[in-house]
Amino acid sequence: MKILLLTHAFNGLAQRLFVELRAAGHEVSVELDIADSVTQEAVALWQPDVVIAPFLKRRIPESVWSTRTCLVVHPGPPGDGGPSALDWCITRGETSWGVTVLQATGEYDAGPVRAWRAFTPRPGASKASLYRHEVVKHAVAAVFEALARCTPGSTSWNSDPDPPSSLGRWQPLMAQSQRAIDWAADDTSLVLAKIRAADGFPGVGDRLFGTPAHLFDAHQANPADLARCAAGTSGDIVARRGPALLRLTRDGGVWIGHVRRHSSSAAPALKLAATRAFAAESAGLPELAVPLQRDAHTWDEPRYREAGPAGARIGVLSFEFHNGAMSTRQCRRLQAALAEVAARDTQVLVLDGGSDFFSNGIHLHDIEAAALDGGSAADASMANIEAMDDVALALLSLTGRLTVSALRGNAGAGGCFLALAADEVWAHAGVVLNPHYKNMGNLYGSEYWTYLLPRRVGAAQAHDIMRGRLPVGARQALAAGLLDAVLSSDADGFDAAVEQHALALAASPELAQRIAAKAHAREHDEAQRPLQDYRDEELRRMRLNFFGFDPSYHVARHHFVHRKPHAWTPRHLALHR
Repeated sequence: MKILLLTHAFNGLAQRLFVELRAAGHEVSVELDIADSVTQEAVALWQPDVVIAPFLKRRIPESVWSTRTCLVVHPGPPGDGGPSALDWCITRGETSWGVTVLQATGEYDAGPVRAWRAFTPRPGASKASLYRHEVVKHAVAAVFEALARCTPGSTSWNSDPDPPSSLGRWQPLMAQSQRAIDWAADDTSLVLAKIRAADGFPGVGDRLFGTPAHLFDAHQANPADLARCAAGTSGDIVARRGPALLRLTRDGGVWIGHVRRHSSSAAPALKLAATRAFAAESAGLPELAVPLQRDAHTWDEPRYREAGPAGARIGVLSFEFHNGAMSTRQCRRLQAALAEVAARDTQVLVLDGGSDFFSNGIHLHDIEAAALDGGSAADASMANIEAMDDVALALLSLTGRLTVSALRGNAGAGGCFLALAADEVWAHAGVVLNPHYKNMGNLYGSEYWTYLLPRRVGAAQAHDIMRGRLPVGARQALAAGLLDAVLSSDADGFDAAVEQHALALAASPELAQRIAAKAHAREHDEAQRPLQDYRDEELRRMRLNFFGFDPSYHVARHHFVHRKPHAWTPRHLALHR
């Protein structure tokens, strides 16, 4: 079929549908939902058999839905409606939820159900994480089911889905008054549920150090954390760790990782690490440092564990950086962690990033904050990309063992090329890669991509990938050579599969030979052209992006972090244009 993806933003669900529909042989073009006239023009130009709307904030115009099949994806079960579906799901502690594909009509979330999927919400998942995993997975399946039932080019249907066992209900936009935390009365589980139900957007309105702020990225503090703190009352902020502040609840405490701090000035509020947004206020708090190698219940961004017998042992280094962004501070933490684990007696090192994202490269919010604080966004950008390069170099320099990047979530820009710095790259079938930089104001990119990408896919294909600027699904990435293995159909069984394969790799009788060959190849490549040469040339081009006369990167970054509405659809997505 010819399909038009009509979407408010080219988000994770839209990208996953884009790659899956194309892989299935459909012709797919994208139009960002900017105005009714733009949508009407896109339909006239593309003449799609079906319009699919994975993420909308406005109604599809009647001139479109009344003349052709339009499918809307709603992140709730049949009968559910409203813009805060997942917010209510998490707040109410629902144990059964779903995704519905509706045929568009003149009312929100009220058209005929053309397909649906039920799922059990993951306990403790934030709204953003639930969307990126369960919703995306089941939405893709439901869309394909709906497409199998529709008649191309018409509004008729050849079958109907099985009726749902229960119906949802219309749920209004959740107001901040319904999200508000009563620090004296709410227990830890309720505080976590409220923040997780608002994660991504809009956050929970509150106050920190007497200043209005929206809260995001919450994690439960364990008893050992609390035992190290001075006594306080519920609502008190008593410690810091990495990006986060520890705030007491009536029966425990929560780590608050990110906030939007509001001020009386005209400067817009940015989502930043809590210790960055409240740097002066948090400086005097005790820092509750924890070792890199620890149990999973003690929260911090990086964590390391080991498994397997002596001589065939693996190390697993995770780094849960919020939304996959890596600030200069976070890069330095990861670089230090790599130096620490390099001294361990392991044969295989697995980097498995975060559960939602492996990495998305430099931290654009942190860079924007430097400009708003009266500093230089160009200087902050340069410092961040240098720090990313240092992490990639540390991984490339680990020649005494095999390294694996295990992608539990998506990866983009510099995060893709950080993954490629490992000897092998594994993923599950639901992962989407964006191995390019140009969408962010025509950035050239670094992280040694000019060395890493051609050595995997060849110079010609590397050029096409970087110029194409399109998302790449896991199966497509495997065929292209960007991945070495797709180990599971989705994230559910991926961690176990990674450990099994890594242990087998560490116990392989060819291990010593592979490590020796790796070291020899690195020496050969270095003799042909030193890594420093690749880095110098990449950074020379990046300096032009950051400090040159063309402001495209700075404009694109500003629009991204402040959620500016799109003015047009990029031409590499809008094939009809």
